[in-house]
Amino acid sequence: MPKGRPGGNPEIKKYGFKQKYDWDEPCNEKMTIRLPSSLKQAIKAGLIEDWQEVARRAIAVELEKEKKKQKKLENSKANSK
Repeated sequence: MPKGRPGGNPEIKKYGFKQKYDWDEPCNEKMTIRLPSSLKQAIKAGLIEDWQEVARRAIAVELEKEKKKQKKLENSKANSK
């Protein structure tokens, strides 16, 4: 016996999956961090809304800074030769 509505849901676009964030690639990898219990308690208490995205963006900002530093170092080494 088939389940669901015959012909499917005509309003599927209204209820379908929408990407929540504008990352170029899917966020499918996991990492674990260690932090003080006070920070964990504050996060669990809901002081930061959507803390996972806040953490992703903070890491992305730091990575961009490091990439710029690396590029400057490479350029200065190339210019000194």
